[in-house]
Amino acid sequence: MKDVTTFRLYTRVARLGSFSAAARESGLAQSQVSRMIAELEASLGARLLTRTTRAVVPTEAGQEFLARMEPILAAIEDAENSVRETGELRGVLRLAMPSTMAMRVILPRLAGFTERHPSLRIDVMLDDRWQDMVREAIDVGIRVGRLPDSSGTARLIGKMHRLIVAAPAYLEQHGTPVAPDDLPGHRVVGGPAGAHASSWQFERDGEITSVDLQPHVSTNDTAGALAAATAGLGIVSTTSWACRSEIVRGALVHLLPDWKMAEVPVHAYFPMGRATRLAARSFVDFIAGELKTQSLDFIAAS
Repeated sequence: MKDVTTFRLYTRVARLGSFSAAARESGLAQSQVSRMIAELEASLGARLLTRTTRAVVPTEAGQEFLARMEPILAAIEDAENSVRETGELRGVLRLAMPSTMAMRVILPRLAGFTERHPSLRIDVMLDDRWQDMVREAIDVGIRVGRLPDSSGTARLIGKMHRLIVAAPAYLEQHGTPVAPDDLPGHRVVGGPAGAHASSWQFERDGEITSVDLQPHVSTNDTAGALAAATAGLGIVSTTSWACRSEIVRGALVHLLPDWKMAEVPVHAYFPMGRATRLAARSFVDFIAGELKTQSLDFIAAS
């Protein structure tokens, strides 16, 4: 049976899709990494990786081995981290979150965490879609909006304000809505940040108004929806953190400011449930504290 180092090397080659990338990451020669993986395959009597000139891809057996080995290696890292006197975390922390939230909210606040744990490597997967986090070996996902039913556990970090915005050029050409009832006469941009775009709900002085709308342009990416709105393609529903910079520089205008829209929940989702690693829990504690103290657009969970 091979040692833990070999197993860790295999998981990195499989995840990175490259012997050379795993070699650089581990400080070993590429030939040494290739030899160690070949010896692992020989000892198991199974081919784990398909090697081509363009990519290195796990075989079906390799995927199964990866799925079973990563939780074991994570548990070993947790055991090491739990007794390390400095409190410094090591290993690899895999995060998943929407791209716009990562670029505008999470990554700008991450420096303090990485400085505290310089030996912890962080992989960030950017995707507005809900992916199979167990299969992708994600430790924690940051998700905006309603969570689907799942076997994992979630922690409510807080809530974001929702609002509607449009470009000055669009408003000049099509007019500015002064009440929710004006919206059906306008063009609408749909996107993931505008979940339930077909029905926007507004509240003012206890009065609730729901407006059914059909998007004229739709995208599966928040940044794309904002780009469409900035280009004058229509009105978009989004979160305040997503469009703050566009509003500040005048590229987008906040519409119907006297009307409130439903706040959007933000969760940290742990696909491994009770088996969640220490590094993942520490990251969520850190980012929740950062958002609570630094973000004007964020309503911290009580």
